[in-house]
This record gives sequence, structure tokens and C-alpha cells, in this order.
Amino acid sequence: MSTVEHASEATESRREAQPRQPWPLGFSRIGGVYIGLILVGIYAFWIPDTFFTHATLVDVLGSQALTAILTIGLLLPLAAGLYDLSIGAMVGFSAILMAQWTSGGMSIELAFALVLLIGLVVGLVNAFFVVVVGINSFIATLAMSSLLIAANTAVSNNELIVGLPSTLTKIGSSNVLGLPITVWYLVAFAVVMWWVLEHTPFGRYLFAIGSNKEAAKLAGVRTTGKLFVSLVVSAMVAAVVGAILTAKLGAGSPEVGSSYLLPAYAAAFLGATQVKANRFNVIGALIAVYVLAIGVKGLQLGGAASWVSELFNGVALLLAVSLARLQGLRTKVQWRRFARGKEK
Repeated sequence: MSTVEHASEATESRREAQPRQPWPLGFSRIGGVYIGLILVGIYAFWIPDTFFTHATLVDVLGSQALTAILTIGLLLPLAAGLYDLSIGAMVGFSAILMAQWTSGGMSIELAFALVLLIGLVVGLVNAFFVVVVGINSFIATLAMSSLLIAANTAVSNNELIVGLPSTLTKIGSSNVLGLPITVWYLVAFAVVMWWVLEHTPFGRYLFAIGSNKEAAKLAGVRTTGKLFVSLVVSAMVAAVVGAILTAKLGAGSPEVGSSYLLPAYAAAFLGATQVKANRFNVIGALIAVYVLAIGVKGLQLGGAASWVSELFNGVALLLAVSLARLQGLRTKVQWRRFARGKEK
């Protein structure tokens, strides 16, 4: 056999050993879309009079917009390998502060600026204990969550705050072009975050840190600043979500924040199995948020109990983390086979 033939066979064997990229529209890439379509079909057949309507579509889009914004903000620390468990409590605390201040006569602009400032301070405190002191992000942000819940109770006295100005409620409850205004907030924020994570050095550095922090340091990445920014942005996004939530509800409720934590994490991890496997990404997160929303909404319209949403999101989180883990193991096996093929 000639040298050329030997080289041709070696090249062919390497091609066979190299992991193949999945089809862009394959189930492994956008399985959530197909699952969502299947759920729509099931509910359209089961409860067509209540589910398959324009009102339900608008309700699902609008009701999940703030959850989606919170989830996308959470992607920054998750990409860097950190957890921020204080986002739910931050939503609740900022919602109460916005209601307390505006109902007391403070201007909406000043109240919103102060809420942002509180989010900045909370993010900086989280980052200080995680990045500088070296406390595990899970523990540090869980402790911050407890502090924010205590502050929430102290400010609200566990009572609903009403009497908000009508100009505030328009910010969160009005419609634009037939859709809730919160949907347009989501679209704008998602585009910006998609660009940051996918097309800027900052986004690439975050993923590098999350993959291997020490290797990123050796490569010259200034990890401290990136980690600070990721936690600060996460907290500030949660603060904004809380402020908009108060405007949407027309009142300040001390109990709203806790219901946002689990859905945000479930969507973030489920989204990491979509579009770009084993990588947190904006499009995957959006797919996950609305697939989960379709599932829960259909069950509720079908007469399911009120606790079904928590059960659904909890199961989804377990499945999402398990799928991400299995995909990661599969990718490692594929690349090990490819490496052995190259050695041969």
C-alpha cells in the first residue's frame, strides 16, 4: 500500500473518531421546542376551549417575561461557575421597597434608582464574600437570601402595600402592540445579554473561568473583576425584576420573591441542554422558560392543584441537571475516543 493510501486511511479514521456536530434542528439541540409543541398539541386536544386561545398565549408570554429576565441575568454567575441563591429574596425585597417608597410619595425615578443601588450593594457584598473571602457561592448567597428575607419582613411587616401611583402601574401592566410591555423588556434584555455572552471577550472569559478558573488565570484572564461583575449584574437584574413586578401587580407583596428562585434555576439548567449543550445560553434559557410555562399552564387550566407548578419546576430542575450531566459525560467520552484515534 502506498504512502498516500496510508495517509488517506489515517485521515479517514480520524474523521470517524472525531465527535460529530449534532444537526441544528435535531432533538439533541432543540428538544425543548419539540416537547413544547407536543404539550401544545396535547392541551389543544384536551382543553381546547381554555388553552388554545389568544388570551392564554398572551398570558403565558406576559406572566413568564420577568422569570425569563431573571433567568437570563442568572446566566452570568452560572457561566462563571458560581451560584446566586439570593435572587429570589432580592426580587421580593426590591418589590417591597419600590412599593413602600412610591406609595409614600417618592418619585418613581428616584425609587427605581435607589432599588438599583440596593441591588448593586447586595451584589458587591455577595462578590466580596465569594471572591475575596473565598466562601462558597452557594453558602454566601444563601446567607444573603436569609438577610434579605429578614429585611423584607422588617420593612413590610408581612403586610401587602397598596396605594401605588397609577403612573407606576403603567410601567409594568400596560400593553404595547398587543403584548404585555414586560415581553418587550424581555426581548431587549435578551438581545443585549445574548450579544454579551456570545460575542464579547467578557462572555468568553466567563465561560473560561467557569470551565477552569486556574487555567483561565494562567492564560492571563483577570478573574476577580469578571466574577465581581457577574454577581453584581445578577443582583441588579433581580432588583429590577422586583421593581417591575410591583408595577405589574399594582401592590407590594412580601411573599412574591420566593416563587421566582426555583423556576429561574430550572430554566437556566434546562436551557443548558438546548442549542449549545453543556453551556448556559440565552436562547436555550428562553426555550426552557416557556416550555415549563406551557406545561404548568396547561395543567392548571386542566384543573390541577395549585402546588403542581412547584412540583413541575422541581422535577424539571432534577431532569435538567441530570441531562446536563449525562451530556457532559457523553462529550468527554467522545473526545477521549477522538484523542486515542489521533494517537494512533
